[in-house]
Amino acid sequence: MKIGWSDILEIAIDLSEAHPDIDPQWISFPDMHQKICSLKNFEDDPQNSNEKILEAIQMAWMDELD
Repeated sequence: MKIGWSDILEIAIDLSEAHPDIDPQWISFPDMHQKICSLKNFEDDPQNSNEKILEAIQMAWMDELD
């Protein structure tokens, strides 16, 4: 299944599975952006992200760990 920037929860789940050793509370947005764009199912324009989207993904990723 292909995912894009609007698939906040799916991205968070994929990040938590791909990077179990990372605490999303402390990841920088540029580093998280790179990790999202390198997810195998991610197929969206990297330029279409913004701080609001990245923050939502970060919050969902932290929720995944709880």
